[in-house]
Amino acid sequence: MPRRETKRGAERTELNGSWDVIVCGASFAGLAVARELQGSGARVLVLDRYEVGERQTSACGIPTTWIDAMHLREAHQQTFGDLVIHTPHGSVRWHLPWTFSTFDYRTMCSVLRAHGSDADFEPAKIDGRTGDVVHTDRGDLAAPLIVDALGWRRVLGAAETIQPPEAYLSRGLEVHPHAPGEDLELWIDRRYVRAGYAWSFPAAGELRVGVGSFEPRHKVKDETVALAGDLAVDPVRFQGNWIPHRIRPATEAGIFFAGDSAGHCIPTTAEGIRTALYFGIACGRELRAVVEGRATRESALRRYHEFSARHAWKFEAMLRVQDVVPRIPPRALVRALQGLERRGVTDWAFRHYLRIAPPEFATAPRAAAARPVVLAA
Repeated sequence: MPRRETKRGAERTELNGSWDVIVCGASFAGLAVARELQGSGARVLVLDRYEVGERQTSACGIPTTWIDAMHLREAHQQTFGDLVIHTPHGSVRWHLPWTFSTFDYRTMCSVLRAHGSDADFEPAKIDGRTGDVVHTDRGDLAAPLIVDALGWRRVLGAAETIQPPEAYLSRGLEVHPHAPGEDLELWIDRRYVRAGYAWSFPAAGELRVGVGSFEPRHKVKDETVALAGDLAVDPVRFQGNWIPHRIRPATEAGIFFAGDSAGHCIPTTAEGIRTALYFGIACGRELRAVVEGRATRESALRRYHEFSARHAWKFEAMLRVQDVVPRIPPRALVRALQGLERRGVTDWAFRHYLRIAPPEFATAPRAAAARPVVLAA
């Protein structure tokens, strides 16, 4: 279980002061921002209520090309060239044009933290902000450049947070039994979930078995336990999270938002790790341009907002797919999935899917960082 690391009692020291950049949130998006500021000379503070790598909230899978582009091989666990999808009327196997890998969350966060080691880190609960001041349970902190990478709650936003189940969120829950596995598997089966899917992600001796519902009012614990039983594994080490499935503005009232706080999670697939890295990198490059005197805060806000907005149609297209799939009769759905087994069709679809957040973006030279480029689909 994650352990909140905010200092208590006599160990709870006051935290105050000013920095050039404050990054709120120390998971994928926040750590990617800090990575891009490495060597810039900026005073950067990363805040999170948990220690870095303490709180895994996903099945931890990503296209392997992103692991290599970000130099994260140390965290790698298992690689898959196929995706197997099960339905009540048959199974299909898609041969992917690129591989997908699972990884260890703590290790990946640790390596990302090392890539941005110029930044200071402090455990603290972020309560909100007033202008350029971030309020925490350890004191108030100021910076002209502030990033919210805290997740779907969008803590530093001006509007009141819409709580689930009214929010545009999916619900996911998984268990982590110790067991081997060879295939990356999905189930589109209404026995487990009416609108959504179930999964099994092998990770070098561990299985990540879970159920995700596109309908936030649908609790999925019983279904997750049922899936584990069907796979003959123990329903142990539960982990759950809310997953945003609608993109939101990436800037607001002088604040930069990255990752789940901006809805940077792909609908239908609920893939949010590479998009968190992708938009975190884009955000960090804009911030670097400011601290190095190549841009103003206002121009960085505008450019980052536009960069994210140029991707909105891709997220909205995937959201339409998410809305349509549960309405397709099961027999028709399996025929459609079988159509995608043809190698040319699979290659075309998954290459376009990868272009939503292409790995080449991670290796762009920092000298060109003030002009992030959206690669063609």
